[in-house]
Amino acid sequence: MTITVIVLDSVGVGELPDADSFGDVGAHTLDHTLAATGVRLPNLQGFGLGNIDSVHELAAHTQPRAAFGKLNEISAGKDTSTGHWEFMGVVLEHPFQTFTQFSAAVMTPFDAATGGHLGNKPASGTAIIEELGEQHLESGLPIVYTSADSVFQIAAHVDKVPLETLYEWCRIASGILQGEYAVARVIARPFEGEVGAFTRLGAARKDFSLSPPHPTVLNALFDAGKAVIGVGKIPDIYNHSGFTEEIHTDSNLDGIAKTIEVMNTHPDGLIFCNLVEFDSLYGHRRNPEGYAQALKDVDDRLDDIISVMAADDVLMFISDHGNDPTWHGTDHTREYGLWLVYGEGINPIDLGTRESFADVGATLADLLGVSWQGHGTSAKGLLLS
Repeated sequence: MTITVIVLDSVGVGELPDADSFGDVGAHTLDHTLAATGVRLPNLQGFGLGNIDSVHELAAHTQPRAAFGKLNEISAGKDTSTGHWEFMGVVLEHPFQTFTQFSAAVMTPFDAATGGHLGNKPASGTAIIEELGEQHLESGLPIVYTSADSVFQIAAHVDKVPLETLYEWCRIASGILQGEYAVARVIARPFEGEVGAFTRLGAARKDFSLSPPHPTVLNALFDAGKAVIGVGKIPDIYNHSGFTEEIHTDSNLDGIAKTIEVMNTHPDGLIFCNLVEFDSLYGHRRNPEGYAQALKDVDDRLDDIISVMAADDVLMFISDHGNDPTWHGTDHTREYGLWLVYGEGINPIDLGTRESFADVGATLADLLGVSWQGHGTSAKGLLLS
């Protein structure tokens, strides 16, 4: 059996009960994107996306093809690492640390390795390279910035700083950012172009993550001899722990194409793909039109994805947080994740509101016949009833 899990990164389906603690009461990534653009998603609607009780901009389907529900995040956070770790059974009692500026304890050893830095403040990635890009080209110093997420980001122009040098700077930063200074991810943000027309190179972005604090469902699958194939940035998020194969992608469409290629080989285990451009290109940049087109791209390829599935294969769509492109600011939004489960033997029922993102990992382990004693409640009994 092959289970394919595709993360529609940041496609939240409405505010979580504690959204007021995050300033996100009223956020709804999917509904607001569809309302702002008028884009329709007939194939995902046929799966039951509009049947999820918090979705209102897509009509409920009378005979949905997939099981449908929404996922409650119980970890304290609304970032990529928190959501993905919880999918695979790691529930965080305390959020990752965030910073508005990194102290001398961090920056002094970093500067000793790099020669210095520019920035060191919260910023939008596109805004800070516009602000400091020319100075960076003159000096060769890395641009350091952060956000509301637990991240240390380093931007550098590829004509000034070779990619491998940028990646090495990130490894150095990861070694420094430990203990009281630890962040979830150090992210390499290369860019190109001329002053006034810089462009970030998403395909060359690289994340250097903390390791999960204990084994995940991925490790359980790996130890059981199952294939665990990470597509896109998925392996980075788990610091490459528990994977039998890692496949780089250049875009959402490339991620879908490569996922289909792997599905067509019918590995015994898990294919785990993240489609990051919803978040990185359109959510943070508050671009509902681009976000809607990215949703339509997935909808348009859905039949192609299904066409390579064997009779006992299972396909899941999930989301890890929100990033409402109509919302204020540029940060993620605290929202429910969506959950769609499809397969020839899957009962297309309402899965309701699941207690934790971890139900995803518990369910796929159960479906694959692998023991998992950690967080999460399997929905196998509902899906196969």
